[in-house]
Amino acid sequence: MRYQGRITSWKDEQGFGFITPNSGGKQVFVHITAFSNRQRRPILDEIVTYEITKEASGKLKAEHVHYIDEHVRSNDGTLLLFFAIVFLICMTMSVFAERLPLWVLEIYLLTSTCTLIAYRLDKMAARQNNRRIPEKTLHLLALIGGWPGAIIGQKLFRHKSKKLSFQVTFWATIILNCAALAWLISMDGLAFIEDVIGGL
Repeated sequence: MRYQGRITSWKDEQGFGFITPNSGGKQVFVHITAFSNRQRRPILDEIVTYEITKEASGKLKAEHVHYIDEHVRSNDGTLLLFFAIVFLICMTMSVFAERLPLWVLEIYLLTSTCTLIAYRLDKMAARQNNRRIPEKTLHLLALIGGWPGAIIGQKLFRHKSKKLSFQVTFWATIILNCAALAWLISMDGLAFIEDVIGGL
């Protein structure tokens, strides 16, 4: 019988950790040799499926461990990546057509770069069991224009792309950001910006 759980403890140097079953109950010991994919190192909060054996001492041990995202098609996330790239291209064209101020594009490019770096650093911290970047920081970066970089980071580093609670909030930041951008390029938004600039 196969079970599903989350890696809630992992010591990479020693090559072992513990899995907490999704259904509840005691943590299950897991060694690196139990993973089907030896080329990939486990990290905290990854969801896995596994079988359970019981040692002579009575300790539960996970065997035949598989990463849950290995069952997802390899092109998963490609459409989102395409969407992010097309969005940035459209923004660039809008700037050249003088329908969008250059500084708006610069903000998106800068925040996307910072967000991409943040995803990379958080992925590395997760692998090394170091202090993580708070999820609210990643969401804030996405909200202020870094969501294209976040999509690239999720696809490139396979990070945060499978956590449902994170994805729900992440998509909310994209919707809010796009709504704000749509208002910004409207007549009312442009008039508001001119008033602000004129008052400085």
